[in-house]
Amino acid sequence: MSDHESTYVPKTAVERWMDTRLPIIRFGMDYANLPTPKNLNYWWTFGGILALCLMTQIITGIVLAMHYTPHVDMAFASVERIMRDVNGGWLIRYVHANGASMFFIAVYLHMLRGLYYGSYKAPREMIWIVGCVIFFLMIATAFLGYVLPWGQMSFWGAEVITNLIGAIPVVGEPILIWLRGGPAIDNATLNRFFSLHYLLPFVIAGCVVLHLWALHAAGQNNPVGILIPKDRQAKDTLPFHPYFTVKDGFAIILFLILFAVFVFYQPNALGHADNYIPANPLQTPAHIVPEWYMLPFYAILRAIPDKFGGVVAMFAAIGVLFVLPWLDTSKVRSMRYRPTMKTFFIIFLFVCFGLGWCGAQLPDAPVVPGMPSFNLIDGQLNSYLWLTRLFTAYYFVFFLVLMPVIGLREKPLPIPATISEPVLPSTAAEKA
Repeated sequence: MSDHESTYVPKTAVERWMDTRLPIIRFGMDYANLPTPKNLNYWWTFGGILALCLMTQIITGIVLAMHYTPHVDMAFASVERIMRDVNGGWLIRYVHANGASMFFIAVYLHMLRGLYYGSYKAPREMIWIVGCVIFFLMIATAFLGYVLPWGQMSFWGAEVITNLIGAIPVVGEPILIWLRGGPAIDNATLNRFFSLHYLLPFVIAGCVVLHLWALHAAGQNNPVGILIPKDRQAKDTLPFHPYFTVKDGFAIILFLILFAVFVFYQPNALGHADNYIPANPLQTPAHIVPEWYMLPFYAILRAIPDKFGGVVAMFAAIGVLFVLPWLDTSKVRSMRYRPTMKTFFIIFLFVCFGLGWCGAQLPDAPVVPGMPSFNLIDGQLNSYLWLTRLFTAYYFVFFLVLMPVIGLREKPLPIPATISEPVLPSTAAEKA
C-alpha cells in the first residue's frame, strides 16, 4: 500500500491551478481513496474519534480563551464568570474539561490497539513514533490546562509537578526558575502555562498531519498483521471512502453519546472537587493527585523512593514507547497468533489499571487487609506502595524483557497467507 499511486484528476481550472502549486486537494482525495484492508474492525475507528476530539478541544479552547483572565487574582473568578454569565459558557467549559478525558480514553484505546496488533513494527515505525510524540504533547498540554482554573488542586498540582524538575542534577534548579518565571509559582507561571496551553494544541495538529502522512506512505495495518502484496490489493482492500468513513461515523456517534452523558449528567465526575476551592498557597490539600489519565505515571513516580529516580522512571515509562519497534523481536505482528505474548499483554492491561488505582491512593494509606506489608528502616511500606512497585516492575519488564525474549523463543500459530483466509476457505479465497 505504500506504492499507492494517485488517481485524482483535477476537473476545473481552479483545481488544476491549485494542484500545481499546493496539492492539498489531491492529498485529501488520495487519502479518501487510500486502499484500506477490508478486515479492519472497530478498534480502527479511534483515529477518526481522536481527530474529532482534537478539533473539539481547539474550538472550545479558543472560545474559553476569549473570556479567561490569566492572572492569579482573577483566573478563578474568570472561570466562574464563564460558567455563570457567558452565554453557553457552562456548556463550552464542560465540553472542554470532559473532552480532555474523552481524548485520553480514545488515545489509550488507540495505542493499546496498536500494541496488540503490532502496528508499530516495520514498515510503520514512523507512524508509531509520531504517535508517541503526540501522546507526550497531550500529557504536557493537559497538565498546563489543569493549572489554569487556579483552584486548590490546580495550584498544588503545579507545585508538585514543577518541583520534580528541580530534582534534575545541576540544571534542574535554573530550568525550574525559568519555567515558573521566578522562585515560586505566581502570576508569571500562570501566564506561561496559559500561553503554552494555547500553543501546544496547534503543535499537536501539525504532528497529526505528519502522522497521517506517514500512514499514507506505509499503509494501514490490519488485525491479521500481514502485508498485502500488490497482486492482492484489488481483492483485499477497499477505498477508505465511503466504506470506512461510514464505519467511523457510526463509532463517532456512539462515542458522542458517551461524551454527552458526562457533559450533561456527570460533568464533574472525572474532575476533583478541590478545584472548586480558590488556590491557597498557605493550605495544602489532604491528597494532591493529578487527573485520572495521569495516575499511572504518577504512581510510577511515587514508586521510587529517590526523587530524581522517580522522575527518571516516570519519563522512562513514556520514553520506552518510542523504542518499542526495536524491542519487539518477533517477526509476527498480531498477537492473535502469539498466544504466549497475548497472555502477558492481558496481564499488562490489568497492571495499567492497577497503577492508575494505586496512583489515586494516599501514600500513607492504611495497610490493606490480607495484603503483605514490610517493616523497613525508614518505617512501614504499606500495601499500596508495595503493589505500586510490583506493577511498576512489571510495566518495565513487559517492554524491556518479555518483548525481546518472547519474540525470540515463542512459537506463533500459523499465519494466513491473505487477510481473506481467516474468513473464507482457502479455495474460495483463491477464486475471489
